[in-house]
Amino acid sequence: MDANLRLWRAEGQSFLQRFLLWADALDPLLLLKSSNEIKRTRLLIQTDEKTLSEPIQNNQVFWTAVKSSVHPDTDKIIPVLFRPPGRSSSLNPEFKFSYYLLFLQFAFHTYTTAFTMINGNGTPKAEEYSLQQKQIFLGLGAISYAACIGALPLTFMNRYALKSPLMQLVIRKLLPAPLFGLTSAFTVAMVRSPEFDNGIEVMDRNGKVIGVSKKAGEKAVTETAVSRAVLFGTTFFLPEVLMYFVQRARLVKNPRALSPVRMFVIMSVLAGMLPVSFSMFPQCGEIKRADLEPEILSSTEETEFFYNRGI
Repeated sequence: MDANLRLWRAEGQSFLQRFLLWADALDPLLLLKSSNEIKRTRLLIQTDEKTLSEPIQNNQVFWTAVKSSVHPDTDKIIPVLFRPPGRSSSLNPEFKFSYYLLFLQFAFHTYTTAFTMINGNGTPKAEEYSLQQKQIFLGLGAISYAACIGALPLTFMNRYALKSPLMQLVIRKLLPAPLFGLTSAFTVAMVRSPEFDNGIEVMDRNGKVIGVSKKAGEKAVTETAVSRAVLFGTTFFLPEVLMYFVQRARLVKNPRALSPVRMFVIMSVLAGMLPVSFSMFPQCGEIKRADLEPEILSSTEETEFFYNRGI
């Protein structure tokens, strides 16, 4: 079992533990770590013969840099822009600017889809190029579909001049949150569909790979899709609630200051929701014996199995 997964398994049993681990791993300063520095640190960790708890306590900064920068399945360094700390600066489309809406939607879903593809489970086995091409085609289709669906309500409202207070409330205030939650979950399911089509590796408690399970792949993708829906659904719902109370209490006197305040609130909620959504499910996922395929069970007597959920 990869050292990162052993860390998540040992230190991430509860939501609070996972939240604290992700709070460290999402530090934007970790993006400044060079690939060579990360590789040297990972090599030291892999060759260290001490117990797992000692390096964590004595080299917390090194461990944090590695777990946020190295893919646990492929051992490859994740590109800087797509490391978890980079999500705190990801694009946030603003519904007010209708003429930029489609572009912003496309850019937003392109980034989140690429992030999902790079940080997903890396063990599905297929012809290397056909698998990559399939993910790219599925990703492009998901991006286009999600961008069009996200831009459609406001475009429809502007096209047919639907300016009633009720339509304004529904399309500008109530619809964005569930729409972004659903489209974000949809892109995750599409781009990571090879995981439940081909299966992902499952391991016993000692880290030995005992088979490839489609059911584990389905569980990993479902959990990630749910966490992504919660992340962006909440990010676009909670700011509207907070801004309502800000305006009602007249905390901002200048109307021109409302847009900067709204963007600050959105970024603050996003920064807070990132570790929350990542912590909803264990990174080192667990699946029971009764939930696995019979062909895997025939080769082992273990009752609990583990897999990398991905991000």
